[in-house]
Amino acid sequence: MLRSVPRPLTLIRRLRLTLLEGYQFSGCFSMRHAALHTYSCLIIISGMSAPPILLDGLSVRYGSGSREQLALDRVSLRVESGSVFGFIGPNGAGKTTTIHVLLGFQPPSEGTARLFGQDVRDSVARRRIGYLTEQPDVYRFLTGRELLRYFGRLCGMRGQALEARIAALLEEVGLAAAADRRLSAYSRGMRQRIGLAQAMVHDPELLILDEPTGGLDPLARRQVRGLIELWRRAGKTVFFSSHELSEVELVCDTVGILSRGRIVALGRPSDLAPAQTSLEQYFMQVIEDDRKGAQPA
Repeated sequence: MLRSVPRPLTLIRRLRLTLLEGYQFSGCFSMRHAALHTYSCLIIISGMSAPPILLDGLSVRYGSGSREQLALDRVSLRVESGSVFGFIGPNGAGKTTTIHVLLGFQPPSEGTARLFGQDVRDSVARRRIGYLTEQPDVYRFLTGRELLRYFGRLCGMRGQALEARIAALLEEVGLAAAADRRLSAYSRGMRQRIGLAQAMVHDPELLILDEPTGGLDPLARRQVRGLIELWRRAGKTVFFSSHELSEVELVCDTVGILSRGRIVALGRPSDLAPAQTSLEQYFMQVIEDDRKGAQPA
């Protein structure tokens, strides 16, 4: 028998009641805080059907006058929920700038960037994402468990719920046996996996990863790829930049190729590359053609 789906207003009332009860139980009840959190939940409900990432005519300029540099040039793309999107391009193409816009570090010069329907400059939009930088600079005097506990508390998690989440993540990333070892004793691959766990500690809907397999050996790359596939099966959306084109070809549903700040190819890896052509071969040809087009006649 099909269950009836509550109407939006019913959901809103339930959320408001739950929030009020939670603040009373915690001993720090505040009508103002409850109102703010209810507002946040209303925004999330209103954006449920919006894609995790939507860029429309996004441009970013650095400097001014004769020193102005166009880092992104009218970039438009859409990342669907539950998909893995690979963002590839040569050094200086604008990949990290795009990620910085999504994280709210860099404001757009033109166009829009939205997360789940909300402007990226709105902090509410960023509560639903997890981020792993290219080279995680972890607190090496902490243990893996302590690091996850620290970031979990920063995300407002406490008590048994946090400890259960930490235990589950350590199992997922294969670090349960090393959970109480200091991070200074972790290998690079282990530090990358604890970084992924840290990005997932608050159970975000969208993961943004900057070069998650960069500098890793084949075994460590396989482990990271397995985690990305695991989280995709759990309904998460993953957006990551990479230079490891073989990894992108294996795990991504959609690929965007960036060159000189512009999207020059966008689609499924199998649709982009002609038969008997690898994604790497196709990528090299597209970048070469774009550079030739930029040269004066």
